[in-house]
Amino acid sequence: MANNKNNIKVERAPFTYKGNTYLEYFICGNVRGREVKIKLAPPDKNDKGGYTVLDIVFGNEDKADFVTEPFEFTNGEGKLVAGTRFLVRTVDKETGEVYESAVKPARSSDKTLLAMLMR
Repeated sequence: MANNKNNIKVERAPFTYKGNTYLEYFICGNVRGREVKIKLAPPDKNDKGGYTVLDIVFGNEDKADFVTEPFEFTNGEGKLVAGTRFLVRTVDKETGEVYESAVKPARSSDKTLLAMLMR
C-alpha cells in the first residue's frame, strides 16, 4: 500500500544554466529546525526522457504529491530484496486519471536529507 508521509509535496521551478532554462524538482522541508531543499531526479540519470515524463506528470501544476511505496521480490539467487520506491503523483482534476513517475534523490546528500525528513 502506498502512502504519502506527512503530505509531502514535490515542487518544480525553472533555473538557468549556461543560458538555457530547465526545470528542477525538489522537496522543501525542515530537519531539526533547519530549512532544507532536497533535489529529485528521474531514476536513470542517463535517460533524459525521464524529465519529459515528470513534465507530463506535473501538467500545468507546480506541485505534486510525493508518495512512498514499499516493494519486495525474490532475486535470481533466491534472496529477498525489499525497499521503498519514491513516486511523484498527480490526479487530473477533470478526468480523475492518475499520472505518476518514479524519482530518486539526485545526490547522496539529498538521499540522507530525505531519510531525515521522512522520520
